[in-house]
Amino acid sequence: MNLLPGNPWFAALIVALSLNPTHAFAEAAVKSPVLNQNDRYKNLELFQKVLQFVEKNYVDEVANDALVNGAIKGMLETLDPHSNFLTPEIFRDMKIDTSGKFGGIGIEVGIKDDILTVLAPMEDSPAWKAGILPGDKIVKINGESTRGFTLTEAVVKMRGPNGSAVIMTMYRKGWPKFKNITLKRQEIKIRSVRSEEMESGYGYIRLASFSETAAKEIKAAMDKLEKPRKLKGLVLDLRMNPGGLLDQAVDVSSLFIDDGVVVSTIGRDPTQKEVRYAKKGMARKDIPVVVLVNSSTASAAEIVAAALQDHHRAMILGDTTFGKGSVQTIIDLGQDMGLKLTIARYFTPNGVSIQEKGVVPDVFLDEYDSKLLDKAKIKRDATREKDLRGHLVNTQSAAARDAFTVQEFKDKTKPGANKKEGSTDLLDDEDMGDMMPIQFNPKDDYQAQQALKYLKSFEVFKKIQHE
Repeated sequence: MNLLPGNPWFAALIVALSLNPTHAFAEAAVKSPVLNQNDRYKNLELFQKVLQFVEKNYVDEVANDALVNGAIKGMLETLDPHSNFLTPEIFRDMKIDTSGKFGGIGIEVGIKDDILTVLAPMEDSPAWKAGILPGDKIVKINGESTRGFTLTEAVVKMRGPNGSAVIMTMYRKGWPKFKNITLKRQEIKIRSVRSEEMESGYGYIRLASFSETAAKEIKAAMDKLEKPRKLKGLVLDLRMNPGGLLDQAVDVSSLFIDDGVVVSTIGRDPTQKEVRYAKKGMARKDIPVVVLVNSSTASAAEIVAAALQDHHRAMILGDTTFGKGSVQTIIDLGQDMGLKLTIARYFTPNGVSIQEKGVVPDVFLDEYDSKLLDKAKIKRDATREKDLRGHLVNTQSAAARDAFTVQEFKDKTKPGANKKEGSTDLLDDEDMGDMMPIQFNPKDDYQAQQALKYLKSFEVFKKIQHE
């Protein structure tokens, strides 16, 4: 079974797997505990009563399929935020290829405190170039309130024909009002890997997503960096990387470790454990590595960071990662309908679940010290898995949740909820300040430069040790 490693955004944008629904549910039935048949029949009888009553007595006539689809959608919404019922409209729109290309504005979203929230814009996408940042709130899409939207519904609303425009009504922490941002949809071509030499012998590689060629592109980038001279150190930048394909997470890890566990997944049955091991013969163990992470480092990116950390192969530098430790699969239900369901949790080589927790860096380094963010006076409002509505609880501990309130935002939404375009609840362009897109330029990037210093210090201490 090929799986997506619980990426809340990548899985919502790319359909990676279609299973035979009969087989899938038969397998689930075998693994499920024996249910009390009387309770099952009582529940089905209650559902049937409500369905019939609504059909006969609701003020307007309602189609049976609309009611049933709504009931299924509601059932899935009682689960974690990454499990969704895909109606025909949504499922058809999600049937796109997995080549790293798709239409839209290039943005990943989650539901935080019942508000559609930006988790990360994709690098070089329309959203990225417009200066949209993680933590920004999406109040409306084309004038339609996003309250009550599921993730898949939001994705469908933001996608459309290439070249068409979509109006995003946004709110950012520190703004006194909302702002309309018009974006032009385009085919998103993800440039997974970018590399350059920071200083003589020290390389920088940024991985934007785990596409199907991620490991191959990183290997090529490393080879290119070594053409002038042998690498003395490498900065691997996984900041704002939303993840992607699990197989690529294993392959990327195998470029630096060639033995042991990379990640394991465990579903409902704890005895059914699947373990992914590093592939031998690919690793460059002679190059010191610093991995950059932040609150938008998620899914497959967290797998790699955790694997290199647990194997003591790299220093992890930055901020605690997103904390997405679950696996989803897409099931084709037939009749143009589908089901995106969380089926397993994944664990680090040391057997630790990072669900809610994220990968804790070896060295914390605040990205607000970055020249770019400081210059733009950007107020980031980091959103992680633990902030999302209905997220899976980490069963390994009862860690306290971080308190977060959006009452200020909710207060601002009430008076303007029904106002027309141009109302005083919207900001003019001149009131916006500097909406500069984030740029990962290693020579001007505070965190990247600090990583370079750690790599240099490694060389110094290595010489001292041999003297």
